[in-house]
Amino acid sequence: MIAIFTDFGVRGPYLGQMHAVLAERAPGVPVVDVFPDLPAFNRKAAAYLLPAYSQYLPLAAVCLCVVDPGVGSDRRPVAVKADGRWYVGPDNGIFSILVRRARRVEVLLLRAAPQRLSATFHGRDLFAPVAAQLARGDAPDAVGVACEALVSPDWPAELAEVVYMDSYGNALTGLRAATLGHEAELAVAGRVCRFRRTFADAEPGEVFWYENANGLVELAMNQGSAADALNLGVATPVQLR
Repeated sequence: MIAIFTDFGVRGPYLGQMHAVLAERAPGVPVVDVFPDLPAFNRKAAAYLLPAYSQYLPLAAVCLCVVDPGVGSDRRPVAVKADGRWYVGPDNGIFSILVRRARRVEVLLLRAAPQRLSATFHGRDLFAPVAAQLARGDAPDAVGVACEALVSPDWPAELAEVVYMDSYGNALTGLRAATLGHEAELAVAGRVCRFRRTFADAEPGEVFWYENANGLVELAMNQGSAADALNLGVATPVQLR
Protein backbone atom coordinates (compact mmCIF):
# COMPACT_ATOMS: atom_id res chain seq x y z
CA MET A 1 0.00 0.00 0.00
CA ILE A 2 1.08 3.56 -0.77
CA ALA A 3 -0.52 6.25 1.41
CA ILE A 4 -0.44 9.86 0.27
CA PHE A 5 0.00 12.79 2.66
CA THR A 6 0.25 16.13 0.89
CA ASP A 7 -0.97 19.72 0.81
CA PHE A 8 -1.82 19.55 -2.91
CA GLY A 9 -5.55 19.20 -2.29
CA VAL A 10 -7.94 17.34 -4.55
CA ARG A 11 -8.52 20.14 -7.07
CA GLY A 12 -6.21 20.55 -10.02
CA PRO A 13 -3.81 18.09 -11.66
CA TYR A 14 -1.18 17.53 -8.96
CA LEU A 15 -2.63 14.64 -6.99
CA GLY A 16 -3.75 12.90 -10.18
CA GLN A 17 -0.30 13.19 -11.74
CA MET A 18 1.28 11.52 -8.71
CA HIS A 19 -1.32 8.75 -8.94
CA ALA A 20 -0.42 8.24 -12.60
CA VAL A 21 3.27 7.79 -11.77
CA LEU A 22 2.46 5.34 -8.98
CA ALA A 23 0.15 3.32 -11.26
CA GLU A 24 2.90 3.09 -13.87
CA ARG A 25 5.79 2.33 -11.52
CA ALA A 26 3.97 0.11 -9.00
CA PRO A 27 1.06 -1.51 -10.87
CA GLY A 28 -1.33 -3.38 -8.64
CA VAL A 29 -0.22 -1.63 -5.45
CA PRO A 30 -3.19 0.08 -3.76
CA VAL A 31 -2.87 3.85 -3.39
CA VAL A 32 -4.85 5.62 -0.66
CA ASP A 33 -5.22 9.38 -0.25
CA VAL A 34 -5.06 9.44 3.53
CA PHE A 35 -4.47 13.20 3.87
CA PRO A 36 -4.46 14.96 0.47
CA ASP A 37 -5.35 18.38 1.89
CA LEU A 38 -2.88 19.11 4.67
CA PRO A 39 -2.62 22.85 5.44
CA ALA A 40 -0.77 24.47 2.56
CA PHE A 41 2.97 25.10 3.07
CA ASN A 42 2.61 24.18 6.76
CA ARG A 43 5.47 21.85 7.66
CA LYS A 44 4.73 22.07 11.37
CA ALA A 45 1.09 20.99 11.05
CA ALA A 46 2.11 18.09 8.82
CA ALA A 47 4.72 16.96 11.34
CA TYR A 48 2.07 16.40 14.04
CA LEU A 49 -0.62 14.96 11.76
CA LEU A 50 1.67 12.46 10.03
CA PRO A 51 2.37 10.14 13.02
CA ALA A 52 -1.25 10.30 14.17
CA TYR A 53 -2.73 9.37 10.79
CA SER A 54 -0.13 6.82 9.68
CA GLN A 55 -0.14 4.74 12.87
CA TYR A 56 -3.02 2.51 11.75
CA LEU A 57 -1.61 1.77 8.29
CA PRO A 58 -0.17 -1.70 7.59
CA LEU A 59 3.44 -2.04 8.68
CA ALA A 60 4.52 -2.57 5.07
CA ALA A 61 2.89 0.69 3.95
CA VAL A 62 4.88 3.37 2.14
CA CYS A 63 3.84 6.93 2.98
CA LEU A 64 4.39 9.49 0.22
CA CYS A 65 4.68 12.75 2.17
CA VAL A 66 4.91 15.97 0.18
CA VAL A 67 4.58 19.30 1.97
CA ASP A 68 7.45 21.00 0.26
CA PRO A 69 7.51 24.82 0.17
CA GLY A 70 11.28 24.63 -0.38
CA VAL A 71 11.04 22.51 -3.55
CA GLY A 72 13.91 23.27 -5.91
CA SER A 73 16.17 24.55 -3.12
CA ASP A 74 19.01 22.68 -1.42
CA ARG A 75 16.70 20.83 0.97
CA ARG A 76 17.45 17.10 0.82
CA PRO A 77 15.21 14.24 -0.37
CA VAL A 78 14.98 11.37 2.10
CA ALA A 79 13.31 8.07 2.85
CA VAL A 80 12.70 7.33 6.53
CA LYS A 81 11.77 3.92 7.91
CA ALA A 82 10.06 4.35 11.26
CA ASP A 83 8.73 1.34 13.15
CA GLY A 84 8.32 -0.71 9.98
CA ARG A 85 6.75 1.88 7.65
CA TRP A 86 8.54 3.87 4.97
CA TYR A 87 8.08 7.63 4.63
CA VAL A 88 9.35 9.41 1.51
CA GLY A 89 9.59 13.17 1.14
CA PRO A 90 11.65 16.31 1.73
CA ASP A 91 13.92 16.70 4.74
CA ASN A 92 12.34 19.92 5.96
CA GLY A 93 11.04 18.97 9.42
CA ILE A 94 7.89 17.08 8.44
CA PHE A 95 9.40 13.83 9.77
CA SER A 96 10.78 15.31 12.97
CA ILE A 97 7.92 14.44 15.35
CA LEU A 98 7.53 10.99 13.77
CA VAL A 99 11.21 10.21 14.31
CA ARG A 100 11.17 11.61 17.84
CA ARG A 101 8.36 9.22 18.83
CA ALA A 102 9.50 6.12 16.93
CA ARG A 103 11.28 3.19 18.56
CA ARG A 104 13.29 2.15 15.47
CA VAL A 105 14.42 4.55 12.75
CA GLU A 106 16.43 4.18 9.55
CA VAL A 107 17.19 7.18 7.33
CA LEU A 108 18.25 7.10 3.67
CA LEU A 109 19.48 10.14 1.79
CA LEU A 110 18.28 9.76 -1.81
CA ARG A 111 21.08 10.23 -4.31
CA ALA A 112 19.89 9.55 -7.85
CA ALA A 113 18.01 12.30 -9.66
CA PRO A 114 15.63 11.06 -12.37
CA GLN A 115 16.30 12.05 -15.96
CA ARG A 116 13.19 14.21 -15.95
CA LEU A 117 13.15 16.31 -12.81
CA SER A 118 11.14 19.51 -12.89
CA ALA A 119 12.28 22.36 -10.67
CA THR A 120 8.94 22.61 -8.87
CA PHE A 121 7.21 19.20 -8.88
CA HIS A 122 9.42 16.75 -7.03
CA GLY A 123 6.29 15.02 -5.69
CA ARG A 124 5.66 13.61 -9.16
CA ASP A 125 9.20 13.36 -10.52
CA LEU A 126 11.26 12.25 -7.51
CA PHE A 127 9.26 11.20 -4.47
CA ALA A 128 6.50 9.21 -6.22
CA PRO A 129 9.00 7.03 -8.17
CA VAL A 130 10.94 6.29 -4.97
CA ALA A 131 7.73 5.44 -3.11
CA ALA A 132 6.84 3.06 -5.95
CA GLN A 133 10.29 1.43 -5.71
CA LEU A 134 9.89 0.82 -2.01
CA ALA A 135 6.36 -0.50 -2.44
CA ARG A 136 7.71 -3.03 -4.98
CA GLY A 137 10.37 -4.09 -2.49
CA ASP A 138 13.24 -2.51 -4.42
CA ALA A 139 15.99 -0.47 -2.80
CA PRO A 140 16.41 3.11 -4.04
CA ASP A 141 19.78 4.64 -4.86
CA ALA A 142 20.51 6.08 -1.43
CA VAL A 143 23.04 6.27 1.36
CA GLY A 144 22.24 5.69 5.01
CA VAL A 145 22.66 8.59 7.43
CA ALA A 146 22.10 9.01 11.16
CA CYS A 147 18.62 10.08 12.17
CA GLU A 148 20.24 13.02 13.97
CA ALA A 149 21.16 14.33 10.50
CA LEU A 150 17.50 15.02 9.72
CA VAL A 151 16.20 18.56 9.98
CA SER A 152 14.65 18.81 13.44
CA PRO A 153 13.04 22.16 14.25
CA ASP A 154 12.61 23.14 17.88
CA TRP A 155 8.94 22.20 17.96
CA PRO A 156 7.37 20.97 21.23
CA ALA A 157 6.47 17.35 21.94
CA GLU A 158 2.80 18.38 22.09
CA LEU A 159 1.57 21.28 19.96
CA ALA A 160 -1.14 23.31 21.69
CA GLU A 161 -2.66 24.83 18.59
CA VAL A 162 -5.04 23.97 15.78
CA VAL A 163 -3.34 22.06 12.95
CA TYR A 164 -6.29 21.22 10.67
CA MET A 165 -9.93 22.16 10.10
CA ASP A 166 -12.24 19.49 8.69
CA SER A 167 -15.36 19.96 6.57
CA TYR A 168 -17.63 19.86 9.66
CA GLY A 169 -15.82 22.77 11.28
CA ASN A 170 -14.04 20.52 13.78
CA ALA A 171 -10.54 21.63 14.74
CA LEU A 172 -7.76 19.06 15.15
CA THR A 173 -4.92 20.05 17.43
CA GLY A 174 -1.34 18.87 17.79
CA LEU A 175 -2.08 17.56 21.29
CA ARG A 176 -2.38 13.85 21.97
CA ALA A 177 -5.39 13.15 24.15
CA ALA A 178 -3.43 10.55 26.13
CA THR A 179 -1.33 13.38 27.58
CA LEU A 180 -4.43 15.01 29.12
CA GLY A 181 -6.87 13.80 31.71
CA HIS A 182 -10.58 13.86 31.00
CA GLU A 183 -10.97 16.52 33.67
CA ALA A 184 -8.78 18.91 31.64
CA GLU A 185 -10.37 22.13 30.43
CA LEU A 186 -9.10 23.84 27.29
CA ALA A 187 -9.37 27.57 26.72
CA VAL A 188 -9.60 28.62 23.08
CA ALA A 189 -10.77 31.89 21.55
CA GLY A 190 -12.21 33.04 24.87
CA ARG A 191 -14.28 29.89 25.42
CA VAL A 192 -13.68 27.05 27.89
CA CYS A 193 -14.07 23.59 26.37
CA ARG A 194 -14.65 20.53 28.53
CA PHE A 195 -14.18 16.88 27.65
CA ARG A 196 -16.98 14.83 26.16
CA ARG A 197 -16.50 11.22 25.12
CA THR A 198 -18.86 11.44 22.14
CA PHE A 199 -20.84 14.11 20.30
CA ALA A 200 -24.03 12.69 21.81
CA ASP A 201 -22.68 13.45 25.30
CA ALA A 202 -22.70 17.18 24.49
CA GLU A 203 -25.71 19.45 24.32
CA PRO A 204 -26.67 20.72 20.85
CA GLY A 205 -24.58 23.83 20.19
CA GLU A 206 -22.07 23.00 22.93
CA VAL A 207 -18.38 23.40 22.06
CA PHE A 208 -16.24 20.68 23.65
CA TRP A 209 -13.07 18.65 23.18
CA TYR A 210 -12.81 14.93 22.64
CA GLU A 211 -10.26 12.27 21.69
CA ASN A 212 -10.64 11.70 18.00
CA ALA A 213 -10.27 8.34 16.30
CA ASN A 214 -6.54 8.92 15.77
CA GLY A 215 -5.74 9.94 19.34
CA LEU A 216 -5.60 13.71 18.89
CA VAL A 217 -7.45 16.35 20.89
CA GLU A 218 -10.18 17.73 18.65
CA LEU A 219 -12.43 20.72 19.26
CA ALA A 220 -15.99 20.30 18.07
CA MET A 221 -19.58 21.45 18.41
CA ASN A 222 -22.52 19.08 18.61
CA GLN A 223 -24.59 19.63 15.45
CA GLY A 224 -22.65 22.73 14.49
CA SER A 225 -19.31 24.19 13.46
CA ALA A 226 -16.77 24.93 16.17
CA ALA A 227 -14.77 26.83 13.55
CA ASP A 228 -17.64 29.25 12.90
CA ALA A 229 -18.63 29.57 16.55
CA LEU A 230 -15.12 30.40 17.75
CA ASN A 231 -13.61 31.80 14.54
CA LEU A 232 -10.98 29.09 14.56
CA GLY A 233 -8.23 28.55 12.02
CA VAL A 234 -4.95 26.71 11.63
CA ALA A 235 -2.46 27.99 14.26
CA THR A 236 -5.19 29.18 16.68
CA PRO A 237 -3.63 28.61 20.13
CA VAL A 238 -5.15 26.30 22.74
CA GLN A 239 -4.45 26.69 26.45
CA LEU A 240 -4.73 24.04 29.15
CA ARG A 241 -6.57 25.27 32.25
